[in-house]
Amino acid sequence: MTRRPNLLFIMSDQHAQRIAGCYGDSVVETPNIDRLAKSGVVFDNAYCPSPICLPARMSALSARYPVRQNCWTNTDYLASDIPTMAHALGAGGYRPVLVGRMHALGPDQLHGYVRREVGDHSPNWAGIPRHDMGPLANTNDPYRVSLERSGEGQSAYERKDVDVTAAAIAALEEVAARRAKGDAEPFALTVGYMLPHPPYVARAQDYRRYEGRVPLPAIPAPSPEVEHPWIAWWRDNRDIREVSPEDALRARTAYYALTSRLDGMVGEILARLDELGLRDDTLIVYTSDHGDHVGDRGLWWKHTLYDESVKVPLVLSWPGRLPQNERRSAVVNLIDLAPTVLEALGAPALPNADGRSFLAVARDAGAPWIDETFAEYCTDAAPAWTGGQATRHRMIRSGHYKLNYYDGMAPQLFDLDEDPLEQNDLAASPAHTSVRHALLGRLLADWDPVEIDRIMTRRVQDKELLAGWARSVGPRSEHLWEMRPEDNYLGLAGDEEE
Repeated sequence: MTRRPNLLFIMSDQHAQRIAGCYGDSVVETPNIDRLAKSGVVFDNAYCPSPICLPARMSALSARYPVRQNCWTNTDYLASDIPTMAHALGAGGYRPVLVGRMHALGPDQLHGYVRREVGDHSPNWAGIPRHDMGPLANTNDPYRVSLERSGEGQSAYERKDVDVTAAAIAALEEVAARRAKGDAEPFALTVGYMLPHPPYVARAQDYRRYEGRVPLPAIPAPSPEVEHPWIAWWRDNRDIREVSPEDALRARTAYYALTSRLDGMVGEILARLDELGLRDDTLIVYTSDHGDHVGDRGLWWKHTLYDESVKVPLVLSWPGRLPQNERRSAVVNLIDLAPTVLEALGAPALPNADGRSFLAVARDAGAPWIDETFAEYCTDAAPAWTGGQATRHRMIRSGHYKLNYYDGMAPQLFDLDEDPLEQNDLAASPAHTSVRHALLGRLLADWDPVEIDRIMTRRVQDKELLAGWARSVGPRSEHLWEMRPEDNYLGLAGDEEE
């Protein structure tokens, strides 16, 4: 009887696709992800369903766009009766395990996983004080201070990922020990990392590897007269219209260092997988929940529909089952990952999924595929960093065209074949009127910004009550990693290796 395949699914946080050796960056050192890429298939046009953490991760689990699970913001709750990839794996005879980050709110901290190690860094409930970043307060969010307080040091996010790596390796060692006793049950292990998410702060030994080597951003900020009005508002509201070259280089250098540190941790897991003899029958997936501008266009963090924000790295490696050292230009999305994984492992498909399995495309570049996908960025006005302005944005990528829709404002249209850096907006071009209308029709066919605003406004009241309940009752958080303020610092600490 053929042994059922294993799954090792690794998801980082805020890893910009372009900042990896296998995606063409000549400065960053990502030897482990690059080796994984050479052993498998790299997707060049992989997108996230939303350029913000929680909805992107929940959509990747459910294979549904945010609009189809009412999960748009970092304070939304994914309903427990929405089936996830983990549920489907369980229905298929696997016992899925999660190590590290999931970023789910509410009482359900498993969403189909049967076991969880390390957990998340923040409470399960809105309304409870968030994690204390000590001297790095607010540097993990879209505030100007994240650029000013950047460089050498350490964030608790990196400390957490060290524990995640150790727990993931321990889980693999448990599998090997069971195998040695004759237990052939396959494993399905998900590993959730925090890096290279801001704070833009990296340990000195990593930071100094890149100091003086990281270039300034390649894509300049547009001139005010051609900049989209929402991007201009966001830039001003976040106080990043004028960022000194010193601040930009320091933050970018730290980001490159964090990416390399992440790569090293991924390498530890892959090396142990090989040492334990578990590689040959394991499907390995590496991806991230969304990207980061890291200064390109004069922008930082995510939150936009530009490719720096919505494109993600995606690598699949499966010895003997997938080609080696090949690339795919197919336009895919994180919502397509669960259907792909489930098909590969022979597990039941998710009902009502928006995502499609691209397993055939991974095997053969010529397999039929529709090059079209969407991403949406919707917020209510509750979080301080929204500037009190709710947003309803959606992107469609169809073939080589990409249209960014901003509710109440003009759209943007780009021809990515001619303009891969998205600098020439064609939305007002008479020659592209038919393309703009066709894409806008597709984008709005099943996505109503008025209804989304109504739902989100109504849900703010629900979330405010839940937050008040949590503040008053103080419910216990499950699967919570202890975040210590002293794990965050700028400069050198006495226990840091030089």
